[in-house]
Amino acid sequence: MNTKTRSNRLSDNGSVPTGAAALYSGSVMHARMKPKEHRFAYSVFSMLIDLDRLDEAKNSTRLFSLNRFNLLSFHEKDHGPRDGSDLRKHIEGLLDDQGLEAPARILLLAYPRVLGYGFNPLSVYYAYAADGQLMALVYEVRNTFGGMHTYVAPVEPGQLSDAGVRQEQGKEFHVSPFIGMDQRYYFRMLPPGDVVRVRILEKDTEGPLLSATFSGAREPFTSRSILRQCMRIPFLTLKVICGIHWEAFKIWRKRVPFHSGPKKDHGSKEHSRHASLASKI
Repeated sequence: MNTKTRSNRLSDNGSVPTGAAALYSGSVMHARMKPKEHRFAYSVFSMLIDLDRLDEAKNSTRLFSLNRFNLLSFHEKDHGPRDGSDLRKHIEGLLDDQGLEAPARILLLAYPRVLGYGFNPLSVYYAYAADGQLMALVYEVRNTFGGMHTYVAPVEPGQLSDAGVRQEQGKEFHVSPFIGMDQRYYFRMLPPGDVVRVRILEKDTEGPLLSATFSGAREPFTSRSILRQCMRIPFLTLKVICGIHWEAFKIWRKRVPFHSGPKKDHGSKEHSRHASLASKI
């Protein structure tokens, strides 16, 4: 493995990708600490796409389409209001509610659709100011019941360092039937460069409960790279949703307590326009 794929520092991570899109190949890991230990890791790849350059990304390879079927595709209706409307305007509205100006650039890290199928437990928007500084993150969370919730995260003083971005947020949305609502998320983010890292530690009142990470190394958004990743990980997003249910079954077999979520989360299209993150670290 290249040393840059192990980088945990902004200063070692290169510049923000300048292209309309990029691939990040790596792995996702979940580790539950209690009441029963459970850990899994899967190979995955994600796509980073510039919301202002969707057409440019579409024209960069014949194996990728925008809002149409292909080997890889990006559908605007999979994100934001989920009605196919302009995602940049959606993110601008969320940031405006927090008193922030419109960003110069917005990059979205998410799983693409593969052969028409897609599912994203977590999508992350990175909003950059005109001077290139990261000004906000937007965390878009989905559950398997059809619900979606958005946490808006302006980058506050003291949250950004050479170690990346550190933020925290009280849990406001039911995700797993094996985790209750009285939780708090601790985000540790290394923004996209040569690598990207997403780290979430979930804690209850007694301490850490679950750690979830994604770590990926950048690859060019070309037909060759797309083919290589799809051969390495066939049916990526089907694998993601099947993996979620398989691991849930194994947790259930360990007799982990079941938590029913609020009814409004089930099958809803909930979006929180006012869920601001405040770091206390």
